[in-house]
Amino acid sequence: MIEKTVEIGLKDGLKARPATLFVQEANRFKADIFVEAGDRQVNAKSIMSLMSLAIRSGTAVTIKADGDDAFEAIKALTEFVRTPDVLKMMNS
Repeated sequence: MIEKTVEIGLKDGLKARPATLFVQEANRFKADIFVEAGDRQVNAKSIMSLMSLAIRSGTAVTIKADGDDAFEAIKALTEFVRTPDVLKMMNS
């Protein structure tokens, strides 16, 4: 299991559209991926689970991955949550 703690840089946090894009990105990988915030850990490939965390900008989360492509998953998802305006980035 690989894990990385990162501060959410997304200006709107992981809500609605950014959360959907995060889950889509997580689902590109074969690894099992989890997001931990506070005392809760959820499956990063489940939109309902991820949104239940109500993650705001500036919140520290730990992204965990286990599997053949775990390193790549952590790298991609860490970059994703550090990007202040991910919607603009995804549309360009």
